[in-house]
Amino acid sequence: MPDQLPHLLRSDALDNRERILEAARALFGANGLDVPMREIARRAGVGPATLYRRFPTKEMLVVEAFAEQMRACYAVVDEGLADPDPGHGFTSVVERLCELHARNRGFAAAFVSAYPHALDFAADRARALESIAELVRRAQAAGEVHPSVVLDDVILVLMANNGIQSRSAEAAVAASRRFAEIALKGMRPDTGHR
Repeated sequence: MPDQLPHLLRSDALDNRERILEAARALFGANGLDVPMREIARRAGVGPATLYRRFPTKEMLVVEAFAEQMRACYAVVDEGLADPDPGHGFTSVVERLCELHARNRGFAAAFVSAYPHALDFAADRARALESIAELVRRAQAAGEVHPSVVLDDVILVLMANNGIQSRSAEAAVAASRRFAEIALKGMRPDTGHR
């Protein structure tokens, strides 16, 4: 019978887990994925052994830390697919993903690189990218996106957006919005005006 009961964490273990995830989100968000695990443990106020007991690999920590952001990414893409105006749906997705990534550098790095052994994250990322590719096709069919644009172009925009450096989160978001606007202009069909 005990084998059939779900494994529940003690309240102190649950608190440690949440502190580890909060520290990881903050450090990955500010500094990208190169933050050492020991720094995450220190920031969380736990020992390295506690961190590794909960998250044996950095990959596992990244996947868990960004699960909520991945859901937010899906929501953005799903809303774009549901938009009856394919051009607006595509534009909205690029703008909102750039902003989401500007707010969290770690998530941006995780999203565009995906850990090869984190099957859930890689599968989720593949699903999001397939949906973005569908948005590109729909916008092209509506004449809103240049026929030469491919999914890799959108990924390149997201990767370039991740390179935006700024003194504050607000400034990073403002720069990201401007960058998305410029990138989207470059993806529009030729108008014949130069």
